[in-house]
Amino acid sequence: MFEKITIRNVYPEDAQLLAELSAKTFYETFVSHNSEEDMQSYLEQNFTTSRLELELKEEGTIYLLALDGDSAVGYAKMKRRAQPEGLYEENNIEIERIYSRKEYLGKKVGHSLMEACMNRAIQGGYKVVWLGVWEHNPRAISFYEKWGFEKFGSHPFLLGNDLQTDLLMKKTLY
Repeated sequence: MFEKITIRNVYPEDAQLLAELSAKTFYETFVSHNSEEDMQSYLEQNFTTSRLELELKEEGTIYLLALDGDSAVGYAKMKRRAQPEGLYEENNIEIERIYSRKEYLGKKVGHSLMEACMNRAIQGGYKVVWLGVWEHNPRAISFYEKWGFEKFGSHPFLLGNDLQTDLLMKKTLY
């Protein structure tokens, strides 16, 4: 049964839950467009419990968890990092990841996470929020455009051994 989606911070003791959710949602999102070998390589490099424990302790990194009752159904990661080429506002933060379990697509999980990310960015005093999205993910691109994000460039993204292109999009908050 679908309940109201709630958002909370992710803490270091949630690392295993986050690793499982991250791997599941990334796999569900991209497996039909990538080789199993490339997918497994990427998952093993990026979504281990130990890796996420370290990320959860990094200064400037924020993880948010979307819950349907007690079930983790999505998450977002925000990070303060060096700005990409083409972004000239230094007071910025990246939404590095925003994912929902497949069965929750269209059920406001992404909306709830994006709303929480925007609120965090505003509370943090950031002027611009930016992100990268795979050029062959029209559903995500449309979602970001509905939130007012505009394309400003691109950068390479390595998934396993497959070099892909992410579009860079930004939204000015004030």
